[in-house]
Amino acid sequence: IPKKLVTTVSGCADDALAGLVACNPGLRLLQGHRVVLRDDLPAIRGRVALLSGGGSGHEPAHAGYIGKGMLTGVVAGAVFASPSVGSVLAAIRAVARAGAAGILLIVKNYTGDRLNFGLALERARAEGADVRMVVVGDDCAFATPGKAGRRGICGTVLIHKVAGALAEAGASLDEIVEKVTAAAKAMGTLGLSLSPCSIPGSKPSFQLAEDEMELGLGIHGEAGVRRMKVLPADKAVETMLEHMTDPSNASHIPLTPGECPNSLCSPKFPGFWSHPVPHPAGCSVVLVVNNLGGLSCLELGIVAGAAVRCLERRGTRIARALVGSFMTALEMAGVSLTLMLVDEELLGLIDAKTTAMAWPNVPTGPATTRREEVPAPMEAPGKLQDEPGTGLGAVRVQRVLERVCSTLLDMQEKLNELDRGAGDGDCGHTHARAAQAIREWMRSRPLPAAPSQLLSSLADVLLEKMGGSSGVLYGLFLTAAARSLRGRSDSPAWADAMDAGVDAMQRYGGAAPGDRTMLDSLWAATKALHSLRSPGADPLRVLAAAVQSAEAAAEATRHMEAGAGRASYIRSSRLEQPDPGAVAVAAVLGAVLK
Repeated sequence: IPKKLVTTVSGCADDALAGLVACNPGLRLLQGHRVVLRDDLPAIRGRVALLSGGGSGHEPAHAGYIGKGMLTGVVAGAVFASPSVGSVLAAIRAVARAGAAGILLIVKNYTGDRLNFGLALERARAEGADVRMVVVGDDCAFATPGKAGRRGICGTVLIHKVAGALAEAGASLDEIVEKVTAAAKAMGTLGLSLSPCSIPGSKPSFQLAEDEMELGLGIHGEAGVRRMKVLPADKAVETMLEHMTDPSNASHIPLTPGECPNSLCSPKFPGFWSHPVPHPAGCSVVLVVNNLGGLSCLELGIVAGAAVRCLERRGTRIARALVGSFMTALEMAGVSLTLMLVDEELLGLIDAKTTAMAWPNVPTGPATTRREEVPAPMEAPGKLQDEPGTGLGAVRVQRVLERVCSTLLDMQEKLNELDRGAGDGDCGHTHARAAQAIREWMRSRPLPAAPSQLLSSLADVLLEKMGGSSGVLYGLFLTAAARSLRGRSDSPAWADAMDAGVDAMQRYGGAAPGDRTMLDSLWAATKALHSLRSPGADPLRVLAAAVQSAEAAAEATRHMEAGAGRASYIRSSRLEQPDPGAVAVAAVLGAVLK
């Protein structure tokens, strides 16, 4: 049974609602019932009240959509279970007594929800309440839906928004029913999952192999229409949209000319749209990319981008795009796509303001992958390029850099192995990327003549290509050293440059000597290079001493307590090897001396 972070299995639905209300001053619980209402019920006097609900486990649906401009209240059941008739009736009575000018129940098309909300509606009518019900079925999964009809899934949230905007504008109950019914017919949703979900205290509702995904499943883990091998995100999205818009699918969303739900274009969906004949070159839609609960935000963004690209290729204008968690299925790792055909009037209702906490702050503009990029600023002219050369021979520099690259490539696996004890085992790969980038850079252009220019250019290469914290730290070191060397190339200048580089690494990286990082080797070498400031110092001897100091410091990190970097999160008893960054620095310095 999967682990869940709940207090009790039996009380999880009540606890979730209590937490929501506790954190939102605009919400109130209805005493004795699993019902959440707007705090400002008197404000609905003379307006239509909107109630929705269903089983828990779909958060933020439905209570997250309570607020001015959306729902008046929500009735919740246990996890994946319809709410009771008594609680639905209690919610109806509460809004009726607040002076609502009619009550609309917005219900997803599931048998339990239809029965319980329907029976409560009949009892409320017997008490004199003016109550209507709209049943939403937006699932595009089944090409030939059975007697039960299309399931109600994430598109229901758009109906909440449309109905809420109409109610807030003072529309009558009849008008709201007519317009949301038409809107619901021009809408479709399809889900795709990589994993099952599990009710607290229970095993997963189904199983998927590691290399499988399921198309068209329901928000309670009900079976879909097809299991298939896991596809890349763009191919998966293309498969979903093809299924959703396939004219041979009786549940499809019509995006082709002649199928538009404008009563002037087609008698199929009468009553809402007003765009002119002939049918426009491309339909406008609202796109909802919905996280079914367990998908990462990174994956969701990839899916959203793929959906926009795919729709654009089809000539579909995406008037708005909503991306996030709107109607989930507990921890299911999956996504659903919803398309609603819109005209300007319907789009205005989607854009209307609401205080509902789960409705996103949607930018009022179309989604597109064709936005013009902001031009990157050019490097300031004359930054270092005009500095004259001051003595480093290009052939000698190239030879030194080639030795450094060969050394790093040769020790790639050694550095990876040292890194596995405290990091993610990629230190060798990171330094190998740096070596390959430097080689490509050397082949592509003449080497800068001035030392400061050389170091600055190397910093740019590493910052762009090396990656990881190491790339940034080397970039910091070289950038600061280059600045110190401007206009100089004498021996004391190199000692000053090393000091400047180490100071920059400490200032921004946060490490200090003795913290078991690459800084330990650099610090030791820097101290040794201070001898370059002495008159008559032999640079080669000083450099040899610096290399020895760096190698000794790298070996000494074996016995240090890590005070910075990833290794600082590991018990020192497990760090039985020297720090890979310190070893790499010592190796680089050694390659320079050879």
